[in-house]
Amino acid sequence: MQVTTSMRRALLAGTAAAVLFAGAGSAAAAPAAAPVRPAAVPAGAASAPAVPGSAPAVPGSAPVVPGSAPAGRLRPLVALSAERLATADLVAAAKWGTGSPVDDPAREREVLDAVAAQAREWGADPEATRRIFRDQIEANKLVQRGLHRRWDADPAHAPTTRPDLTRVRQEINRLNAELVRAVAASPQARTAPGCGPRLVVSALRVGRERHLDVLHAAGLARSLRSVCGG
Repeated sequence: MQVTTSMRRALLAGTAAAVLFAGAGSAAAAPAAAPVRPAAVPAGAASAPAVPGSAPAVPGSAPVVPGSAPAGRLRPLVALSAERLATADLVAAAKWGTGSPVDDPAREREVLDAVAAQAREWGADPEATRRIFRDQIEANKLVQRGLHRRWDADPAHAPTTRPDLTRVRQEINRLNAELVRAVAASPQARTAPGCGPRLVVSALRVGRERHLDVLHAAGLARSLRSVCGG
């Protein structure tokens, strides 16, 4: 069945609202996705190949810009989360066929400790920052698992070259720092009564701009679950 634009928007809206408001866990199976364009390689990882069935990247990360409107403070968080999520495609390709597990507790602890330290340095709440990044990590793993399921089901669409995982992680570290700055810049927006609806609107807009399929829309929503409220 062909997925029309209106159906696709409805799927994106339903996915975002369900995960953001109902708190869907990372273990939830990702729905089957509509066809999308190949992913662009993030800056700093230029030699890594595009991954079949992945989310396209929008060049350049979202700057954290001053602004009094709460929605304006949330937008960089959403855009950076989407950019970080795109690295899941490269991580999945790097691990594909190697037997390396999606879960990497040592790397996850390293990331969480680093962002908590950056949060203290830049005036953000370290514990709130940890919660947000725990969701970022779980979202990344959700997409990795979804892509591995796709490639298991249809090996013809599996990647044929392997990105350099070290370079991909350098890009993730860069995005982590930008995200911590966005967290530090948005405490009022994240604790405002209307944070949830504004976050959903921003997520839907970013999803449309980046042409996210259902798997990556679910990942984006998962990555934002702890943004509001702290």
